[in-house]
Amino acid sequence: MTENIEVFTQSSIRITDGERRIYIDPFQMREAPKDADFILITHDHYDHFSPEDIEKVSNGKSILVVPAKMIPQAEKMASIVGEIHSVMPGEHYGISGLEFDTVAAYNNLKPFHPKSAGWVGYILKTSGQRIYIAGDTDMNRDNRDVKCDIALVPIGGKFTMDANKAAEFINIIQPAVAIPTHYGSIVGKKEDAEAFAAGVKAPVRTEIKMLY
Repeated sequence: MTENIEVFTQSSIRITDGERRIYIDPFQMREAPKDADFILITHDHYDHFSPEDIEKVSNGKSILVVPAKMIPQAEKMASIVGEIHSVMPGEHYGISGLEFDTVAAYNNLKPFHPKSAGWVGYILKTSGQRIYIAGDTDMNRDNRDVKCDIALVPIGGKFTMDANKAAEFINIIQPAVAIPTHYGSIVGKKEDAEAFAAGVKAPVRTEIKMLY
């Protein structure tokens, strides 16, 4: 069910859908595969929008998708990618055959990710599944009703939910599988993944997929 999902570090994710490769927030890539069909960015913080890593994964024709307020930054990447598209939270999109919904990603009380920024998570409709990549967020009124089969959620705390709050969130939205992200490097400890898994209740299954 999740064999096509890789988590490299932080929130750097690759999803393979048949012949298509979809990257979300590529960061600190150890290789330069240059095989991206799509590159989806959740927000403009350096560990999510990394021009160096976009260049490592872009094949020159890659489609770059960013929140609308990031268009000026994204346009600086125009020579590296094939197309640039902007998105707003709470919408449905179909771009070159890839269908996805956007979900607002923001903190409730912390100042790091304000709702006014228009940053997003993505629900990809791929391989017959709904895969939710939450981005940097707390549980909030916009994401607590997400319907998905697989959820990738941040657990590192400080800038996002911590392991306990992330587990609470997963127990509310009830995907079949939960995968922790955003821990073990810039924020959070590797052990946070185990704490998250311990807090997630059956029948949800937790998979720890962080490669490095």
